[in-house]
Parts: sequence; structure tokens; C-alpha cells
Amino acid sequence: MGAKLLRWTAARAAPSRTVDGTVLSRAQAGDETAFRTIYRHHHRQVFAFLARMLGERGHEAEDLLQETFVRVFRALPRFREDGPAQLSTWILTIAYRLAVNALRRGRPCVPLSEAPVASEEGDPDQELRRRQLEQALIRAVSDLPPEHRAVFVLRDYEDLSYAEIAAVLDLEVGTVKSRLSRARSRVREGLKDIIDA
Repeated sequence: MGAKLLRWTAARAAPSRTVDGTVLSRAQAGDETAFRTIYRHHHRQVFAFLARMLGERGHEAEDLLQETFVRVFRALPRFREDGPAQLSTWILTIAYRLAVNALRRGRPCVPLSEAPVASEEGDPDQELRRRQLEQALIRAVSDLPPEHRAVFVLRDYEDLSYAEIAAVLDLEVGTVKSRLSRARSRVREGLKDIIDA
């Protein structure tokens, strides 16, 4: 299941960053239908973030997605719509902390398959090269420290602004920019051999 979930080259889903205030109020009051609406609105972005954060351990993303929304459900009555964070960044903050904790636990990885899958219409050589590049990208991002990986994933995959990333990770915008610069440099270095080949 993990390999299918990690589609690093797929287009990003760009959900709107807000949920109707009425839905939020109902969910905060314990309305399960309203909470399911919040889940449906945010789960794809959170899952993609978790899968990319976990890298080769992406098979754990489903469990962490569930744990994220269990925690969201429990803490939602305390979320303030007029507070400093948007609902989407608040949810991503919870997911980020769970991902970092999972990475620190250091459970053994289940490596992704390196076997190329030829498409019926595509050139097998191009498909092999695409798969190799995809695997190299997964490894390069997985090799980043979690703090740099989070900035890279939130900016380059989730397309969050620097201010939104700063809110999710509780950092200054300048720190976000410097971490992103270092992360991109390390990813480029990790892809150098495959790109130069």
C-alpha cells in the first residue's frame, strides 16, 4: 500500500484553506457530521504531508492520519477561529508533531520497491528513468532532518506561504527561508548523480 500512496510527482491537490464558520462551530459543539465535513476538507492535504514527511516509511501515514484527526476532534473545542492560526495550519501542526515523533522512534523502514513498472503506452527506458528519479527524490527528502523536511514538503509540495509554514512549525519566517534554502540544496545534491547520469 505504501508505494502506491507516495506519488511524489503527482499534481498537488489545492484545497481551500477555510471551512465555513458554521460548520466549524457545529463541529466544536460535537456535531459528528460537521466534523466529517472538516475531515473531508483537509484529509488529503494532511495525508500527502504525512506520507512525504515519513518518506520510505510512508506506509505509516494512514495510521498517523487517523491519529491526527482523533487529536483534532479532541482539541477542536479549544480552537479559536479568531486566533493566530487558520484551521488548516493548526491541523498541519498536529500532523507535523506526530510525524516528527514517529521519525524519532526510528522504527525500521519498509523500503519501497525499486522495480520499474512499465506503462502499456510508455517507453520502458523513460519509465525506468522516471521511477529512478522518483526513488532518488524520496531518498533525498527522507535524508533531510525532520525540521528541514517539513519546510521543504510544506513549501514545495503543499504550496504553503512562508507565513503559513512559520505558523505550522512555530518558527520565524526568516528561519523558514533559511531551512528551505538548506533543504533544497541538500535535495539537489541527493539528485545530482541521477540527473547527471
